[in-house]
Amino acid sequence: MPSTSNSSSSHSTRSSARSAKNSHAVRVIARSGYAVNGLLHILIGVIALQLLLTGGESTDADQSGALQSLASTPFGGILLWIVTIGFAMLGLWLIVDGILQGPAQDSKKKLVVGIVKGLVYLALASTALSFALGGSSDSSGDTQSMTAQLMAAPAGIILVFLVGLVVLAVGGYFIHKGVTQGFRDDLSIPAGTAGTVITGLGIAGYAAKGVALLAVGGLFIAAAVTSDASESTGLDGALRSLLGLPFGVWILGLVGGGLIAYGVYCFARARYANLG
Repeated sequence: MPSTSNSSSSHSTRSSARSAKNSHAVRVIARSGYAVNGLLHILIGVIALQLLLTGGESTDADQSGALQSLASTPFGGILLWIVTIGFAMLGLWLIVDGILQGPAQDSKKKLVVGIVKGLVYLALASTALSFALGGSSDSSGDTQSMTAQLMAAPAGIILVFLVGLVVLAVGGYFIHKGVTQGFRDDLSIPAGTAGTVITGLGIAGYAAKGVALLAVGGLFIAAAVTSDASESTGLDGALRSLLGLPFGVWILGLVGGGLIAYGVYCFARARYANLG
């Protein structure tokens, strides 16, 4: 009898969680998370393009720089709270959605992916919250600090190298998802011109974000090889490093434009995302 009671209680809890997840209000707020993610990527792309005009002198081209740009606007405080709530709700929705997956064979994979994505958005919400409360954050400094802490651990150099490989793999995944148009599975893309535009934005956006992540992963590996944590400078340092490559100005210009495209795509995803 106790097992039956526990099973009934578990079923009731999952049913309540599923009802909350599928409520109109929660879905609207979760979709807003994609929209604020789009806004941040547009700002990061704009900052990246500004690097071309200033020769590297600009606001940090990462989430912290984008949030700082929002904070400096007349309604910055309100916008930062909207960003915080949007990211937090999307993160929680993704985690709950992963947990509530049915008994399908790929449910464990969806669980892991959902939790990882959810934690990423919750981390972004935490960063946005610090700005909303009047604080600040330095993504490059945080990345260097994290790298230094990893290096101080046993086999730390290997750990940092592995982090670099993981980031490289994620970057490759983004490029593959863009080139193969795998992102189309995430949306109910409309027919006609709108669908064509959204697809084009997705291709360019995912490819650009993938290249940016490849650069980030490369810096982690450089830090491991040189045993120098200062080499790992996050997204801002990665984008700036592109300027040092042959045709670096063109590469950074394409990546910056692609990040803007990804941001616009995220707005489309907010409208057409398949939320299950």
